[in-house]
Amino acid sequence: MKVLGIMGSPRIKSNTDLLLDEALKGAQSQEAESEKIIVDKLKIAPCREYYGCLRDGNCVIRDDMDDIYPKLLDADVIIIASPIFFYGLTTQLKALIDRSQALWARRYILKQNLPNSERKGAFIAVGATRGNKLFDGSLLTVKYFFQAVGVKYVDELLIRGVDKRREIKEHPTALPDAFGLGRRLTQK
Repeated sequence: MKVLGIMGSPRIKSNTDLLLDEALKGAQSQEAESEKIIVDKLKIAPCREYYGCLRDGNCVIRDDMDDIYPKLLDADVIIIASPIFFYGLTTQLKALIDRSQALWARRYILKQNLPNSERKGAFIAVGATRGNKLFDGSLLTVKYFFQAVGVKYVDELLIRGVDKRREIKEHPTALPDAFGLGRRLTQK
């Protein structure tokens, strides 16, 4: 089983990254292969609405997304991790999601089958505030992204009230919860 972790935070070794690492360790405890993509380290241009993807399912922009598309299609499990910025995903992660329009076009316009209909997806998010609607917008975006790439949204770990660097280590259950999420996603 292949697990793809997509780290949307620009802060390495901080809250979102630590949670994603624990989820990937949980997946590895079930003998799953894992790979982590750090979106902030990639060169991904925003979608320009050229609509070349509507012709053949391929984006006309050449950048690091060329390497991401096969990983999105090959993964049995995809875990998206992001801090919440103004009640939304980071711009780095949003660019990756928007550029997945090419995979949406393959599925819905060109009627191509995407691999393995049993693929699973989960969302890990950390927000500084405690607002009731803190995750609402991001959840919609992540769920529609998963639908576009042929992945079923099955689990989440949403944590409010955490902002300072590495503050997640002070949260009583967050890291074990992330490990458990990775285990659940990969149990046979």
